[in-house]
Amino acid sequence: MQTVGVVGLGNMGRGMALSLKRGGYAVLGFDAAPGVAAALEAEGVSPRASIADITRDADVLVLSLPTSAIVEAVVLGEGGIAAHGKAGLIVVDTTTAEPNSTRKVAAALAELKIGFVDAPVSGGPKGAATATMTMVLGGSEQAVAAVEPILAVMSAKRVHVGPVGAGHVTKIINNLLTGVHLLATSEAARAAKAAGVDPEKLVEALNGGSGRNSATLTNYPTWIFTDTFDSGFTMKLMRKDVRLAMDLLRAQDIDAPVATEAGRLWAESEKTIGDAEDFNRIVQFIEPK
Repeated sequence: MQTVGVVGLGNMGRGMALSLKRGGYAVLGFDAAPGVAAALEAEGVSPRASIADITRDADVLVLSLPTSAIVEAVVLGEGGIAAHGKAGLIVVDTTTAEPNSTRKVAAALAELKIGFVDAPVSGGPKGAATATMTMVLGGSEQAVAAVEPILAVMSAKRVHVGPVGAGHVTKIINNLLTGVHLLATSEAARAAKAAGVDPEKLVEALNGGSGRNSATLTNYPTWIFTDTFDSGFTMKLMRKDVRLAMDLLRAQDIDAPVATEAGRLWAESEKTIGDAEDFNRIVQFIEPK
């Protein structure tokens, strides 16, 4: 498997494509936006004009797309991967997607003898560009083993968590916890400031104690205290992921009052924080009384 196609060359897909190129693979690229794939040609990524073209030429296809609906259209739609893929092709979906949609797509491809691994990622655009991402994998042992060398040049850590769909379940829960951590830490920071403690000193102290979490370790020092808010991940995408988590909880009839309240607050934030804003802006959200 020497030729890898990347479908979706946004913040994440571009970084993954370039990491694959550095790893010694022949890399093909396709993006629905005009000119995006061609712009990477100078960096060694060979552009393709359509899903059909990239599917015919690749041994493995890596999808980096915004939603399950788009994944379904790319895979199952007219002119999509299912229509043009050859037996033995493996599709690796790094999208944060809805698990039942993932299982539907994988089942349709399996009938065509096309493999599927759901491999959502953590680490953001920087992780994609530097191959330091973490990937959680859902799929058969055979399919995961077949793409392991490819995934190894894209990421620093990979955990095979179960069959198809398990990767997306795990990523949704991961992002739910990220959302909870940001909300809880924002309340802690406001409480500390009101009580006369510098929030930056608070976070420094928390990171040496049991209260540390992803928000204190990464989000606050990197994007919030610096007032940069440029993580590359938007409020729209995070709200989508939190909605997926709420759907998962309801589908499994899980009693989760803390997560449910976090989900409500993330949904409410749409009234005052725009979709295009960095997702770390949630720490500035205070629900109107």
